[in-house]
Amino acid sequence: MYSQKDLSRVYSMLQKIEDIKTVISRHGTITNALDDRAEARAAILMNLVAIAEQFDKLKKSESKILEIFDEIQIKGFYSIRTFIAHDYDGVSLAIIEDVLRHQIDILEMNIKKNLITSF
Repeated sequence: MYSQKDLSRVYSMLQKIEDIKTVISRHGTITNALDDRAEARAAILMNLVAIAEQFDKLKKSESKILEIFDEIQIKGFYSIRTFIAHDYDGVSLAIIEDVLRHQIDILEMNIKKNLITSF
């Protein structure tokens, strides 16, 4: 159905989501994690960048696996990646917090719902 390479990219996204949730859990709340500028915030932002990079690689390879994702969500993650990469100190933590509260769970559920049997 999907290539092993494409599935590996999506599985990498799941791992990054788990890593983000682990960081948040260690700090008790999303807000506390984002307040920890030296470690937790950096880890969360880099994992968000890594998720967006996987989307970009799938897009460049014209993968059919992208059909299971909402185009607006893909663009949103890539926009966050661009913002983090080009203006790290100017990143809106309110936007990041919203992504962590809402979009990460939607992405995780979508992957698990549509692809979990493929892993």
